[in-house]
Amino acid sequence: MTVRKDTLFEQFLAPVFQHVLIDRDALMAYYRSKDWEQEGDRFRNPSITYPAYYETQNFHGIERGYLNPQAAVTYDAVTRYFVPPNETWVRRELLDHIHCQPRRILDLGCGTGSTTLLLKQAYPDAEVVGLDLSPYMLVAAEDKALKENLSIQWIHGNAEQVPFPDRSVDLVTASLLFHETPPNIIATILREAFRLLPTGGEMLVLDGNQSALRSTTWLASIFEEPYIKEYADGSMDAWMGAAGFGTIRTEDVWLVHQITRGVKPLPGESIQFDEIRTAAHPQAQYAL
Repeated sequence: MTVRKDTLFEQFLAPVFQHVLIDRDALMAYYRSKDWEQEGDRFRNPSITYPAYYETQNFHGIERGYLNPQAAVTYDAVTRYFVPPNETWVRRELLDHIHCQPRRILDLGCGTGSTTLLLKQAYPDAEVVGLDLSPYMLVAAEDKALKENLSIQWIHGNAEQVPFPDRSVDLVTASLLFHETPPNIIATILREAFRLLPTGGEMLVLDGNQSALRSTTWLASIFEEPYIKEYADGSMDAWMGAAGFGTIRTEDVWLVHQITRGVKPLPGESIQFDEIRTAAHPQAQYAL
């Protein structure tokens, strides 16, 4: 696997993961089981121009980041250990914050589809769409959906410019996307989500707890996360408000994560914030 050698993860933790926590043989078998370029072509949109913030950065120590098929192979195996206390529990928290009964759901930066699958399982009659900039991540996402016999539409696209008309989606979600995105791009994506929603439509964002991340600057040296400091220094509430959302509320989830919900208000309706951050699981003792 092509990875950088200068992160703390690669120097000290990778051997533990490769030999103890992760079934490396199974991952290699999956990697060798298909022609990733050919499979990626089934999703690849030739008109896509990869933005510099995405194409020129390494993420999690992997050269070329998510434009390397090895990232798609290893993502689930590693992420489950770094979304405490349990990745599925945390992703399900996002579902618990949905108030509407959506007929069409768009999951931005869907990656390997972990949240997208949960959305389809929770709303089996809804049209669920997963959008991602990496065709390789979409290959892995479809494999997971087929295994669960779930019908999900996968789109190779940029969340800054979604190929859907105005007011065509009832619910937009983004899980673990924005800590890997520069703040100016976050603003663009949120404005695009706002465009896609009708009045009363919901936007939900699951990501790292910004307050907690401000006190854990060492985290960026474990994994290569080029934008995490800018994300931590920002405010999801403020970004959502600037995009036009109202009834904005951010809740702490298991102390180290947060979920922000916003609603597209009626024209002329004032933007409201709930500034109280409420821990969804106050008994949790997990920390970064």
